[in-house]
This record gives sequence, C-alpha cells and structure tokens, in this order.
Amino acid sequence: MKALPHRSSNYAETVCCAGVGRDGKWRRLYPVQFRILDDDKKFKRWQWIRYSYTTSTKDRRIESQKVVPESIAPGALVKQKERVNFLNPLIREVLSAANDKDESLTLIRPKSINFSWKQKSDEDISKERIKHAELANQLSLLDATEAKPLTPCPYVFRLKWYDQSDKEHNHTCDDWETSTAFFRRRKFHGTDSDGLLSLKHTYEKEFMQKGLALAFSTHSRRNVTFGTPNQWLLVGMIRLDDSPQGDFLLGGN
Repeated sequence: MKALPHRSSNYAETVCCAGVGRDGKWRRLYPVQFRILDDDKKFKRWQWIRYSYTTSTKDRRIESQKVVPESIAPGALVKQKERVNFLNPLIREVLSAANDKDESLTLIRPKSINFSWKQKSDEDISKERIKHAELANQLSLLDATEAKPLTPCPYVFRLKWYDQSDKEHNHTCDDWETSTAFFRRRKFHGTDSDGLLSLKHTYEKEFMQKGLALAFSTHSRRNVTFGTPNQWLLVGMIRLDDSPQGDFLLGGN
C-alpha cells in the first residue's frame, strides 16, 4: 500500500508504504522518495521486495522500518491464488481488536460503505500546486534529475462505513491509488462526474460484492506510543475477494 505523497520533516516529498513479510507480519516502510527511485527499484502492487533498514528513535511503532532506498530490490509477484489466505490472518472485525493486539496497521472488512467526495476550492488547489512544485524542486536537487510536480487531485475522498458490529465510522481516504484511479476514470469517461460515479460504483458495488478490505494505519504522532489513543487513518481500499480470485487496489501511512 502507498499513501499519498507528503512533505517530510526535511521538506522533501516522501511516500509511506506498508506491506506484509513472508512471516505474515506487517512492515511500515518510510520515508520512501518513491517518485525519484530508479526504475529498477520501483516496486509494484503484490510484489516481494528486499531492502535494508534502520530503526527510528522517533517512531516507536513496532512495524515501522526506516528504509535505505539504495537497498530496495523488487522480486517476484505474489500469485493471485495465494493472496487471500496470506492476508486473512491480518483481518480484524473492528479497529478496537487491532488496538487490543497493539497493532498500528490493520485490515478491516466493512459491512457496508458509502464512498463520497468533496471538491477542493481553487485556493486550496493553488496552494497544493505550489507545495508540490517546491517538493519537486527539492527532489530534483537531491537526485540531480528533473522531477515533475505531482498534480493535485481536485477532490477529497471520504468513506462512511460500518464495521461488523454495526458501528459507524467516517474517514478521509489517504490512498494514493484512489486519487490515481480518479484521474484514469476521468480520462476514460471524459468528465469529472462520470469518473467519480464510476469509481463509486467500483467500490460500493463491485468490490463489496466480491470482497473489500480497508487498510488502516495509526497516525505517526497520535498513537499509543505517544500516550494518546490511536487515531486510525484510512490508507488503502483493497480488492480482496473471499475466494482466491481477487486483485489488490493499493494505496500506507
């Protein structure tokens, strides 16, 4: 899973990713400057990777690993028939179950969802364009190659969903793949509205009928390791069929 690119503490653009090791345990990989990685280091969805990492004194979440970018080595893809059984042990019925297990990453199968969006103001989009231009310039300075500014998504995506105990939740979607999917749908259908309705149908109908898992990460500063209750962020909308026939729509903190 890949969260939307954000500005790191040193004002560079980074992406926080999450995945699962062969031991069935979560990994949070950060800070990955994904857009300026060499092509042979850019990993795909459902792809095994090898990498070296260090631990951070600032992030005490047990799943977190500070990646050495030069060490990333993508490998084979996980076979489709293996995906459901591989991730099923990580699925929780409610977020409180993840809290009880001291997890800061988890998957939840929702009972029902309502996918919606809100258009950003021209001022907000303008500010984002400036920020992304600054980050792209920083990336170019670090990598000595030209990095294109990220195009801001004109919408904020939200999800109202119910867990298996019928409790209502509302989250903003921080999934990079959802924003990317919107641009693809808009290009294919020709208008914002048709692209958005297509995306809504995919999540609410197709994914819910065949299998949907929501991926969550705790906030980097608002979690139990800082002495506060966990704030859970929605970082992935994942197609994960009940039978081993599905696919993964990625999006991690």
